Amino acid sequence: MSRILGIELRRSAALGAGLATMLIGTLLLFFAEEIEFEAGWLQLAMSQRLYLGLLWPLALAAGAWQARREDRAKVAELFASTPRPRAQRSAPTLAALAIGVVCGYLLMGVAGGAWIIGTARYLPMSVFAVTAVGLLSLIGAVWVGLGIGRMVPSPATAPALGVAGLALLLTIPMMLRLPFLPQHQGWIATVLSPIYEMNMPTDYQAVPGRASAAQAIWLIGLALAGLMLVTLSSRAARVAALLPLVLGGALAMTVMPHTDRVISRATDPVAKELVCAEDAPQVCVSRIHSGLLSEVTPAAKEALTVLAKLPDAPTRVHDDTSTYLPDVYPQWNKDTVLFTLEVGNDGHVRDKENLAASIVAEAFSGPPGCEKNPIGVERMAAAYWLIGREPVEPDSDYVDYVAEAKELWRDLGQLPRAEADKRVAALHKAAQKCAVGENSLSTGKP
Repeated sequence: MSRILGIELRRSAALGAGLATMLIGTLLLFFAEEIEFEAGWLQLAMSQRLYLGLLWPLALAAGAWQARREDRAKVAELFASTPRPRAQRSAPTLAALAIGVVCGYLLMGVAGGAWIIGTARYLPMSVFAVTAVGLLSLIGAVWVGLGIGRMVPSPATAPALGVAGLALLLTIPMMLRLPFLPQHQGWIATVLSPIYEMNMPTDYQAVPGRASAAQAIWLIGLALAGLMLVTLSSRAARVAALLPLVLGGALAMTVMPHTDRVISRATDPVAKELVCAEDAPQVCVSRIHSGLLSEVTPAAKEALTVLAKLPDAPTRVHDDTSTYLPDVYPQWNKDTVLFTLEVGNDGHVRDKENLAASIVAEAFSGPPGCEKNPIGVERMAAAYWLIGREPVEPDSDYVDYVAEAKELWRDLGQLPRAEADKRVAALHKAAQKCAVGENSLSTGKP
């Protein structure tokens, strides 16, 4: 059996399907748009799932392409006349195709993991569940493609299945928004589509175990349907392949929570837990950012040294773990600066050179959810006044914003030093009370 499997791995479509999955998947991870998995392992697993939008139809087409091998060699009738059961004859091909797409998908993950392994420290168990669902989807696709290809052994079957698979994945959410259907049926799309709600994961994203379990049940039903299409020969038996689809879908919809945005609204409380540097002053980042603590600590200490010029100056710096679907904010204290840690495409702190200035500016923000915060221009001008140099911002998208901050900073420079310092201190105090008025830094009035 192992020798036959080895032959199938070399001579069937398994090798090509695996290589295509790895190469196309890796290119999509890095070049389809901005890298979306720089924060950690779950974000990588979700990005892989998102690109099943192309890899799943590819697996479907690969299965159908493999199905034509016997027909192209004109040995289908000869093989059918042998005493070996159809299931036994098909087993090596089924196994080879499954191994091919599984290895390709895992190697795609290895390529992404190599990019973030230096900074990604937090590995939740949901990573394995999300990855397993992706693997099941590819196995189901390649087996269903093989079954349909044997039923319709035409050169057009493989490309037609690929196009149909792509269209299906893209239209499932839209089909569930038809006017005659009840509203808020997005959870059904989460069951049926392996790519739904996988785009743009946040740093504190979670994928509920029930969601992954429901998707796995549905995809196991899909794989069993493909298996039956391949191994059963009679038409009646092939019609029975609908049974695992129906049962799997029904059970999956029972398991899946019946709410919209099941995944988008899920957050991981463990990823939000703070991990702090050992020495004082206290500098903490969230667990998912723990690999960046050594990069953040020097900048945070520099920022606290600058802020020490203020009355009642903050003495701690914490990563802001706020999430917005739903709104959940960290505990706020006047002695703590909450800053948003942005991870760059390389997995390291974005704009590390200006991180200290950004933390100083965040000290002029009020409590989370405050509606009377200083505007960004005022925060930047006040921060750079304390730092002692003109505001800078390397991102060209903020040229006008920085120009306004520079103008306000220069206006402060026209004032007596004591008056300028007083206005900056008053802005900080008003921000802490969430009571900042309009143009407070310019007018000197809170």
